Amino acid sequence: MPETIVIKGAKILAHKAKEVPKAMFGTKELAKLLARMSASLRASEHGVAIAANQIGIPWRIFVVRGFVMAGKERSDDDPDVEFVNPKIAKLSRKKELMEEACLSVPGLHGNIKRALRATVEARDRNGKKFERGASGLLAQIFQHETDHLEGILYVDKAEEVFENEPEEETDGKKS
Repeated sequence: MPETIVIKGAKILAHKAKEVPKAMFGTKELAKLLARMSASLRASEHGVAIAANQIGIPWRIFVVRGFVMAGKERSDDDPDVEFVNPKIAKLSRKKELMEEACLSVPGLHGNIKRALRATVEARDRNGKKFERGASGLLAQIFQHETDHLEGILYVDKAEEVFENEPEEETDGKKS
């Protein structure tokens, strides 16, 4: 069942998330939390990723829609990809101004400088370590979601922030 998305101003969004303890890997508790995150993400019209603190959970976890990870058009066919205890391992020096929005900051979008490439180290639900490099939208998502886990919203770093026009789309770049 989808959770309510926590909105800007909630204390949990301004605090650094806690590492998921080793004892939690492979448990039903973690599996249920990841399922709640996916359900909440899939219930949002434009969401492509979600951090645990966006549904009020203080753990270092984010989930990315499977179609984004696969570089496909929007689809419900690909399973979501889970990043537990993620850390940015590498960022390209080259940065670019990118448009961004966020499920926790409704009604706004903005421009923020992001690295063009990013590599994340994380663990899966069973504790197995993995690394994933990305460019484009996926690199942007890695940076946006990792910021969430550090207690930072994109509007805290954006160069410009704008109100959305009624019915305005933001290229699906909400997370």
